[in-house]
Amino acid sequence: FHPPMNVTPFTASTQTVRMQVGSSLPTAQQLNSCLHLSSTTDSNDDEAIDISVDERLSRVRLSRATGIEWGTDLSFSFVYVRALEPAGAASLSDQVEVGDQICELRPVIAGNGEPGVPINMIGAGFDVVMSAFASLDKSIKDVDIVFFRGSKEDLKDLCNSGNGGEIEDIAITVVQNKGATDENVRTIKTKAGCNVRQLLTDNGINVYQSVTRWTNCKGKQLCGTCIVNIADGASSTNRKSLDETSTLRENPDSYRLSCVTFAYGDITVETFPPIKAAQWTR
Repeated sequence: FHPPMNVTPFTASTQTVRMQVGSSLPTAQQLNSCLHLSSTTDSNDDEAIDISVDERLSRVRLSRATGIEWGTDLSFSFVYVRALEPAGAASLSDQVEVGDQICELRPVIAGNGEPGVPINMIGAGFDVVMSAFASLDKSIKDVDIVFFRGSKEDLKDLCNSGNGGEIEDIAITVVQNKGATDENVRTIKTKAGCNVRQLLTDNGINVYQSVTRWTNCKGKQLCGTCIVNIADGASSTNRKSLDETSTLRENPDSYRLSCVTFAYGDITVETFPPIKAAQWTR
């Protein structure tokens, strides 16, 4: 999947976008912490990725018009370089390759050339990345981008491994048939970064409320019927994409498509939540 890279700029501060990313994605708390964020006297640098922790990380200064066509898979997260314009800034730098994952965006302050506030992009949705670029102040001409040379899974492994340790254990509490006489609560221990649908189905828990139990899309985000309610711990899951938000627009914000929901901390999941009419037409 590769949505168009051109977006219309709108008025918003870099700080605003950074806070939106950090407050709704697991990246700042669960992922970036293991990349050993820089420890300097500069408060901005305190939040920046330390690229020395892994040789696959690099920080490249490019023109704001990067000449990069961005892409993502069906999860609409973990944005990567899909293509390079032959005469674009990224291509001419000889430091960026197709497949590189974007990890951080940092504006270069006009006038003094100093880097500004870093914007965390690890695991961010496509819409978040595009909004971050579009909302840069008009005075910004150049940007520093941290890239990871490797696959999405490679980047997850790096983030989850931290100081060479094991991936963090988390607990997924599943509430089935909430409020009914046969309500059942079950806790499943798993590793951070797990896919909610895959975990539940692997443990014999049904997430489909109709015949799509047998006719669903097998987790490819095509049927929009594997709906669950993240009753607790929503901040420990990845941010919704625009597509997921649109699919679930008639339902509470805590409702998620389990096939594109990843858990990075303890969460409580309710299966078979009450859903609106639009979902029954699928």
